[in-house]
Amino acid sequence: MASSADSAPSIAVVAGEPSGDMLASRLLSGLRTHLPHARFHGIGGPQMIAQGFESHWPIETMTVRGLFEVIPRYRELKRIQNTLRDRLIAERPAVFIGADYPGFNLGLEAQLRDAGIPTMHYIGPQIWAWRGGRIKKIVRSVSHMLVVFPFEAPIYEKAGVPVTYVGHPLAEVIPLAPDTAAARRTLGVPEDANVVTMMPGSRMGELKYNTVAFVEAVKLLQARDRSLRVLVPMAGDRQKAYFRELVAGAGLQDVPLQLLDGQSHAAICAADAVLVASGTASLEVALFKKPMVIAYKMMRASWEIMRHMGYQPWIGLPNILAREFLVPELLQHHASPQALADAMWQQLTDVPHRLQLVQRFTDMHHSLLRNSAEESAAAVMKVIANR
Repeated sequence: MASSADSAPSIAVVAGEPSGDMLASRLLSGLRTHLPHARFHGIGGPQMIAQGFESHWPIETMTVRGLFEVIPRYRELKRIQNTLRDRLIAERPAVFIGADYPGFNLGLEAQLRDAGIPTMHYIGPQIWAWRGGRIKKIVRSVSHMLVVFPFEAPIYEKAGVPVTYVGHPLAEVIPLAPDTAAARRTLGVPEDANVVTMMPGSRMGELKYNTVAFVEAVKLLQARDRSLRVLVPMAGDRQKAYFRELVAGAGLQDVPLQLLDGQSHAAICAADAVLVASGTASLEVALFKKPMVIAYKMMRASWEIMRHMGYQPWIGLPNILAREFLVPELLQHHASPQALADAMWQQLTDVPHRLQLVQRFTDMHHSLLRNSAEESAAAVMKVIANR
């Protein structure tokens, strides 16, 4: 299909995880105002589909985490990448946009750019945290980078990659002054309850390694406070079923938990403190101005490699943005149930610390607040116009 910005162009997008689905959906909403008749297609999730996106494969097909966990899936993912590449080279979309998911998207972007198709990448890979050598691949693969943190733009400018800082969409979605009481009413939680929200991850691999330690930590917390309510938002039915299987396998099925279908933002907003796996969810917790403990476990072989590849002492986005340990991070063997429970108890009971976090997270929120849908769409339109 020959495409142009004036005649209903085709725009291809790939998101491989829920966070990318959210990012891309915001971008698509901005593009719709400029290109109301465009065809948006590729790989995406429910939020993108709600914007009229056509997904050729379910986003669940793409989700995998860790260096060794990807090996059994390599052939399947490579086949999807090659099939999509061939379709897009034949079709010639006006632009290809990779929404995060760099392990898959950067390789696809390089091939499409070599074929003369403009490529964009929305949310820069964390080269400032680890794998800085990836900048060389980005230079070859990406026509224009969209970044969501203000300190990222100079990194790409120095490397010669055209870049636009568009702000973080979550800073627009989450209110500056969240209404905890309203969230509790929505979830049927008493307004005066003590509430912990537990977020062991949206990926199956994250659930596998985090769930049991998280639930055991909650059991210890409930021994200290019998009235403690625990909310657990689940990303989907598969995740919920697997979570229950892991909990039952560890003999923890009697720990009182309130499992939710989605509703992660309401669950965070309703909480007094959150136990969260590292990733975008930790930024969501910060934007809701909640105390938290960041914890993460993974396959031992992956951990042994990745722990030597970091450039800075933090892995949680709130701490990275603050350039200090605002909230605790407990990783791998340090994320024992007792350590998690002790750290969470401090987050729940240290009132001066809680008040300090509200101010720091409010400042962080302001620094990330832009009209990301419009600014990212405007950058895409410039790339289309200049192709």
